[in-house]
Amino acid sequence: MSRPSPLGKPALERAADEAFDRFLAHATALGRFGRGHHNLNYMVRPLTPEDSRLVAAENGAPVTVRKRIPSALPVVIRTWQDEADLLNRIWGVLHNVPRCLAKHRDVVVLSYVEGVPLSSVCPGDTPVDHDLIVALAGLLADMTRVRRQHLPPLPVSWPRSSRDGSAFLKALAFAAEEQIRQRNRAEFGGLFAMLGIPEDAMVRFAERVPTLVSRPFSLLHTDLHRDNVIVSYGGDPPLICVDWELAGYGDPLHDLATHLVRMRYPDHQWPEVIEAWRKVMGERRGKAVNGLDRDLRHYVAFERAQSVYPDIMRAAKSLGDRFDQRDLDAATRAVRRALVAAEEPLRLRRVPDEPAIERILFRWNESHGVRPSRERTLDRIVWERDRRVRIRGDFPAWAVGRALLEEGAAAADRVFKGTAHLNTAVHVEGVGFPVMVRRKVGAAESLERRFLSEHAVLTAIERSGARVRAPRVLALGTSGLREQFTIHSYEGPAGGFRPPEHPEHGLRPHEADDLVDQLGALTEVECGELDPLNGAAFYPWLRGELVRMVGELPKATMDLARELGLPDNVRLAEILTRHTLSRRRPVLLHGDLNPWNLVRRPDGGLTLIDWEMAMVGDPLYDLVRHMHLTPTRPEIRDRMFRRWERRLPPDCARDWRDDWRVYRWIETVRSAYVDLHRLVTGAGLEAPNVQRAVQAYAMTLAEATAALGLPDKSTANPHLARALPHGARGGPRAALVPADA
Repeated sequence: MSRPSPLGKPALERAADEAFDRFLAHATALGRFGRGHHNLNYMVRPLTPEDSRLVAAENGAPVTVRKRIPSALPVVIRTWQDEADLLNRIWGVLHNVPRCLAKHRDVVVLSYVEGVPLSSVCPGDTPVDHDLIVALAGLLADMTRVRRQHLPPLPVSWPRSSRDGSAFLKALAFAAEEQIRQRNRAEFGGLFAMLGIPEDAMVRFAERVPTLVSRPFSLLHTDLHRDNVIVSYGGDPPLICVDWELAGYGDPLHDLATHLVRMRYPDHQWPEVIEAWRKVMGERRGKAVNGLDRDLRHYVAFERAQSVYPDIMRAAKSLGDRFDQRDLDAATRAVRRALVAAEEPLRLRRVPDEPAIERILFRWNESHGVRPSRERTLDRIVWERDRRVRIRGDFPAWAVGRALLEEGAAAADRVFKGTAHLNTAVHVEGVGFPVMVRRKVGAAESLERRFLSEHAVLTAIERSGARVRAPRVLALGTSGLREQFTIHSYEGPAGGFRPPEHPEHGLRPHEADDLVDQLGALTEVECGELDPLNGAAFYPWLRGELVRMVGELPKATMDLARELGLPDNVRLAEILTRHTLSRRRPVLLHGDLNPWNLVRRPDGGLTLIDWEMAMVGDPLYDLVRHMHLTPTRPEIRDRMFRRWERRLPPDCARDWRDDWRVYRWIETVRSAYVDLHRLVTGAGLEAPNVQRAVQAYAMTLAEATAALGLPDKSTANPHLARALPHGARGGPRAALVPADA
């Protein structure tokens, strides 16, 4: 039995720590330095006698010292946390990998790989020689020699079967959700939301994974790109894989997919690489190529989907403490590329254009304490006031800057993205209520024109004292890259920033009463200064606006409209001129009372938000358009009409029974054109009200052609009919048909 050291175990550990610290200091002083995404790498040449006693290498041998960067963003999927343990297990099976010589705390010493990175031989996204492609396919095929028993234990979330590709791809998607998105949500969740990436995008991807062909699992590198392949000087072996931190165990098609994407092969070389892999892998392990042509696309889709998170985070972080326009342009392009690549696999509704991305990145950096090259302080945002909105006592000028600061740093659940606005709910310390910062987004260029300024409408409502529940305008101005903003009072649920609840399935009886009462209160708002019609008849103007809009639709939309039986603007004007309506006193109208512009309140009432489409006109139109946009049961419709007739002044409600159907018809016709344009262009499809409208388009089209007295041609071409979304029986449009129609 050996005698214990007189130093004792703690003293021995301290001595070992001190010796390794001296070795690390020597490495950093004498070695050549390289930085990866996750590690600092030093090449030491040669080892001193003292160094060689600490590692399993001969005196004078070169080594690579790798030290984990504690502050590195968690942007990768890790199957195993200990690269050294993996290398120790596979080094005897694979000869084209570095050997782990020593490990101490967060420092790993590896055998030095003599050679040059493949990125030096084939830089950027240049084509790769065929012989190199075959050799790289050989590296991937070599990994099939490593058996499951050679590897460290797998995470409990990994599939039990070693051939179930569907379970493996789902496990990858959930790992990306847990290890990448969720771990970065606190800092970057709001940025992802502003860029249009839903919170559950990766979870939805996992739910859509199809059944894949069975293939035997094997060791995977999962990060085989040009910087991680060394072309050796000696040529035996010719290529060596380095950086095994992201290695895993699973379907070999995943390794091929990550290699294809991360190697940045030109598009025309993809078939060549795939065929080289098929041939080499087929010779080594024939069953590994089963279903290659069918299943590879699913793994490529996953690689592009999960890459959107690290690519966006790296681009945002790349701007540093100071940045100029070139830096911002480069980051904007990187984010745009990532979003476009992930658009299809993540089913993103709409990818922002570069100007929108640039503004979002600028705001995010401002709010995270990053200072651009031009002078600005870190504790507030520079903004310019629009003097059309006065400075309020309950929301002074200093609060505006703080609200803009909080906007860029907001969490994902405080960001609400609609078709026309990006809305961010924030709390400003020292202000006793939450506020909403509103920015216009790219989809704001609607087919339907806006005629009144929202801030002017809300100011008029507040000044009137009418019992209309609407947001209060707190500030108006420009900030950042000359981008206009509005700050409103936040009208969501009290006690936090829970998302607002909307009556998307229709109004409850007491809500219907409350909405009618508020429409009645709108008749009390003085709107003479707002009225762009100056008292002119409302219906001829509304009819003319619809005809104008149809005349300005793009050719692609109108070509399809004609095929479906919808008339052009000239014929439409002739048909609509047949109707004449009674004159009712013009009042302020909301103009867009769809369910998502109505917020449920704890007291059972409703708050009316988003007044962008407000106008001055016939009060009957606001009520009928609401019924068109919202699922409305016949009994609720009748209840609202009866209460509306009682509550509105006689000059606002006369002859409504004769006229309401005309407004219903004209809104159905309007929807037939607007929703068709959205189907053709994809514009605004991320908004829930738009999604519901286009899903019921076949029903809308049938009602519109019937209202115009024209035949419905959508069934003339059965292929065209199948291309149109069909609403469920008894959907929102069906609910609009009155019992006595």
